[in-house]
Amino acid sequence: MQTHSAEALWAELFSSLGSLLRSYTAVHGLHLKREASVDLAGEEMTVRHDKKWLRLTRNHAILTWTRENGIMGTLELTEAGTLRSSIREEAMDLAAERWARELMLEPTR
Repeated sequence: MQTHSAEALWAELFSSLGSLLRSYTAVHGLHLKREASVDLAGEEMTVRHDKKWLRLTRNHAILTWTRENGIMGTLELTEAGTLRSSIREEAMDLAAERWARELMLEPTR
C-alpha cells in the first residue's frame, strides 16, 4: 500500500472508531440518562464519562490507549478494520462496545 493512501486509511479507520465510541456510549447511557464526550483532534481521541476516561493516540496504524487508572496498551489497526494486540485480533465495533460499556458503568462503591 502506498504511504499516502495508507495514512488516509488509518485516519479514516480512527475516525470510524470515534463514531463507534460515540454511538456505543450513547446507547449504554440512555437508560441511565448519562452522556459521554468523545473528542477527536487529529491523531488523539479522548472519551470521558464522569471520572472515567479513555485516551487513544494514533501513530500511523499504531494506537496507544490509556485509561484513567494508568493502565495502557498498544493496538494495531488493520486494513480489515480490526484492532490487533499481541494476543488477539478484535473487530473495531466489538472493542468500541466493550470500552463504552466499561466507561458508562457506574463506579463500584
